[in-house]
Order: sequence, then structure tokens, then C-alpha cells
Amino acid sequence: MKEESPHDIARKLSFYIYGLLSIVLLPFVMFFTDGWLPIAVFASIMLIAFYGIWRLIKGNIEFFIYRRIKLIYKTISRLKTDAFPQEEMDFKQDIIGHVNKDVVSWARQSTHEIEQLKEQAKYRKEFIGNLAHELRTPAFNMQGYLLTLLEGGLEDPNINTKYLARADKNLDRLIYLINDLDKISRLEAGEDPLEMTVFDLSDFVLEMADYQEDRASKKEISIKVETAKKALLVEADKEKVSQVITNLLTNAIRYGKNGGFIKVRFYDMADNILIEIEDDGVGISEKSLPRLFERFYRVDKSRSRNAGGSGLGLAIVKHIIESHDQTINVRSELGEGSVFSFTLKKA
Repeated sequence: MKEESPHDIARKLSFYIYGLLSIVLLPFVMFFTDGWLPIAVFASIMLIAFYGIWRLIKGNIEFFIYRRIKLIYKTISRLKTDAFPQEEMDFKQDIIGHVNKDVVSWARQSTHEIEQLKEQAKYRKEFIGNLAHELRTPAFNMQGYLLTLLEGGLEDPNINTKYLARADKNLDRLIYLINDLDKISRLEAGEDPLEMTVFDLSDFVLEMADYQEDRASKKEISIKVETAKKALLVEADKEKVSQVITNLLTNAIRYGKNGGFIKVRFYDMADNILIEIEDDGVGISEKSLPRLFERFYRVDKSRSRNAGGSGLGLAIVKHIIESHDQTINVRSELGEGSVFSFTLKKA
């Protein structure tokens, strides 16, 4: 059913009052007067009265609705300053219906913004907790080793060198973590601009894979890079792309199975080259995939920390790829390995 406008309501009320007055007064006019002239005068007076009643009712309804709507928009405008319409209201339209739509739209937008703020607060709280934990672990380890040395262990040749080496290792981890934090902060702030060059992606990935051979051989993992039929020239920041490939290969080795494999493939995607890095390692659960590129997010916290890494590697990888206006994705099943894929622009 079509909602009535304020003018429709005023017109209807005026007709009701006009009809009631006519029914009540017309018999008196006909009884106390003779001829058609008094009746004509009465009809004219009633028409004037109808117009006056209509104007009075319409004005009061418009004033009442305007005050109420102004109050509603005033409430909305506390968060949305441009909510109240600046143009004159058209009371021939369904004003209440329009206000209802505005209120519903505002409520939905506000709910969405509140949910976003809640998610950001949750993420911020989790990030600070993770950061504190990551910094605290090597710091406490170093403190423990140094206190042991200061309390007499320094004179013991059986432990002094060993504890100093362990303290040094934890210091390296702390520096590595701080450097990664600085790196991702600079990427987010745009303070580390891209230095674009043209290079052959196939040869470059093969070179990066050669650097990982020693690490892969310790777990008897074979790294196979697909041989391209022609030069795969891309335009990108070569140093940053090396960070991406190194990080993905390192992760594939770190979480790969002993005697497993890593395969690198290339696909021509019109304006881009798609690179896939596949492994047959432990894989990633479906619930962890959406959060995989978050800072400090670890699929298996205890196992991941034991395996090393700052927990920022994939977050840095994502920022680097997105700074090239490209995308990175992952496909994985628990126990079935993973496939990381990203694109780079053709030269």
C-alpha cells in the first residue's frame, strides 16, 4: 500500500470536517431560509471554510512533521553532519518514508563502522600482545644467560662460552625482529619507494633457488624451477622481489617434509606473469588461511616459534606485492602441502 503524504492527510481530514459541517448545517439553512440564493451563499461560505480548514490542517501537520524530522536528523547529524536535507522539504512526497530510509541507511552504516572499529581494536590488542611476546622471549632468554654468567658462570669454562653464544643467538633474533618491524612500518608508510627495473624472472628465481640449496639439502628437499621457453621479462623492484621469493622458499623448506619437494612454475597471464611456489609440506588448515598474512599470525604458535622466523615474513611479502599493485594468494590443505602464487607486471 502506498504511504500517504502530509498533503494527502491534510486533504482527507479537510474533506471529513467539511462533510460533517455540511451535514450538520445544511438542514438548518434549508429550514430557516427560502430560495436558492441563501443556499448558494452557504455553499460559497463552506468552500471558503474548506480552504481555510485545509490550510490550517496542512500548516499544522507540516510544522509538526518538520519539527519531528528535524529532531531525528539532529540526532543523526551528531555522527553525520550533512544528514539533514538543506533543500526545502516537499510535503507532497512520503516524507516519513524518506526519513525512514535515511535512518535505516544511517543505522546500517553506523553498525558497519562500529563492527570495523571493534575488529580493529581486537586486531590492535592481539598485535600488541603478540609483539610483547615476541620481544619478551629473546630478551628474557638473554637476561637468564647473562645473570647465570654474572653469578659465577663466567669463571666456569664448561658454560661461559656456551651461554655467551646462546645470548648472542637471542640478540640476533631480537635484532632480526626489530629490523622486520622497521621494514614493514616503512612499507606501510610508503617510506621505502620501489626502484623499478626490468629483469628476467626465470633466471632470477633460479638464482634465488640456488641460494637455498644448502638449507634444502639438510632436509633432503629438492627444489625444481620450471625452465621457461622464452625470457620472462618483468618490471619490478628486484631487491624486494628477492625478499618475496626468499621468504616463500624459506617457509617451504622450514615446513616441508624430509625428502619432499618444492616446485616453482610460471604462467603467462596477459599483462602479468603468475609465479607459483608449491611444496608438499605440513599444509595449512582452512580456518588459518584468511589470517595467514597478518603480522605475527602463526598457524601453530609453539611449532612455528621453534622453527624460527619473526612472524612478519608473510606480512612483508604481502605488502611488497601490493606495493607493485599486484596480488598474492595461497591454496593449501592440512597435511597436503601449500601453493603460494603472486603476479608481477610484464615489462
